[in-house]
Amino acid sequence: MPAITEFRRQAPAPEYDHPRAERRLSGNPQRTTWNHFTNASGEVHAGVWACEKGSWRIAFAPNKDEYFYVLEGRCRVIDESGDAAEAGPGDALVIPAGFRGVFEVVEPVRKHYVIVERSHVHQLQDHQP
Repeated sequence: MPAITEFRRQAPAPEYDHPRAERRLSGNPQRTTWNHFTNASGEVHAGVWACEKGSWRIAFAPNKDEYFYVLEGRCRVIDESGDAAEAGPGDALVIPAGFRGVFEVVEPVRKHYVIVERSHVHQLQDHQP
C-alpha cells in the first residue's frame, strides 16, 4: 500500500543547478531542489525549491503545470506580454502548461512545489451539435 509522504520526516539529498546561460537575464542564481515525492508513473513531483536572486526566461512544455506556495522570499513570474504576478510568503501561483516568460527571484526564495508532467497531452476538440 502506498505510504503518505511527510516532508518533515524526510531529508532528500539536495540537487543544485543554475539557469542555462542562454536563458539568463540577470545574475547566475544557484537553484536548490529537495524532491520529496515522485509518483509511480514519474508524472508528479513535489518538494521544496530555493533560489538566489536573479532572473531567467522560462518555457513550459505543453504537458507540464506547476503549482507553488512561497514559504519565504519574493519572486515574480512575467508573461510574454509583460503582465507580472508577484508572490511572497503565503502566496501561491500556478504556472500553466505552455507558459512562456520570465521567472525573477526578487529576494532569495524558498517554496513548496508540485509539478505535473503528463506523458500524454489530450487535445481538446470543439464538438458542435
